[in-house]
Amino acid sequence: MSGATVGDFLGYWEEEGATYARHGDYDWMASLVHGRRVLEIGCGVGFGTVALASRGLAVFAIDSLAECLEATRSKLSPLAAEVTLLAAEVTALAPEARAAIERFAPDCVVCWLMGAPSDTTGASAADGGKAVAAYREKVHRAVAELAASLPGVRALHLVDRTAIPWQAKDIGRDTLVSYHGGKTLLDLPFKAERRNALYRKLEDNSAQFAGLRRTHPSLKSVVPTLASLLAERNN
Repeated sequence: MSGATVGDFLGYWEEEGATYARHGDYDWMASLVHGRRVLEIGCGVGFGTVALASRGLAVFAIDSLAECLEATRSKLSPLAAEVTLLAAEVTALAPEARAAIERFAPDCVVCWLMGAPSDTTGASAADGGKAVAAYREKVHRAVAELAASLPGVRALHLVDRTAIPWQAKDIGRDTLVSYHGGKTLLDLPFKAERRNALYRKLEDNSAQFAGLRRTHPSLKSVVPTLASLLAERNN
């Protein structure tokens, strides 16, 4: 889990996000974005927002946590002119927030490394990840429905962390397309294709995976990865 409280969550992602930034992961994610006007759902502590704005993209970023918006704002100078920040919850979007997004007129929506403190998701060490999985499904679906309702949006980009046997990444691409096609994008005007399902190795957190590999020899080839899926509007 990435923290029980907001403070724990922020501390975790400041450290984790800085590692991803050094490794070029956020720049990689931003390089896959289609469009010039990007609605970012869940800016977190701002590393992804900076990567998008650094490409010269106009960014409208929302987050439900005021602390995340402040952390993002502190990272943006001198890129602040390219970014609008707004406190909003995508699963319960207020009419004023909806109107502001419509005025921005995004052509792409991104939701990267989505997460929340466990006091929001209801996660516990004993639930086997079920609460986090349910929370992600709910948020991803809300993001996709919002994207579908905005006629100028031509692409939706989702990125999350996972761990896979690297030699099976091609099978994983099919699984990624099938999963989001059957849940996130179901009955919406977006299509996900295998060519737009990509994996990228993260820096191996040996402390996290060493014990798992020792006790489960079949998992020796499992590596932490980013799973990226770009879905494009059908019409």
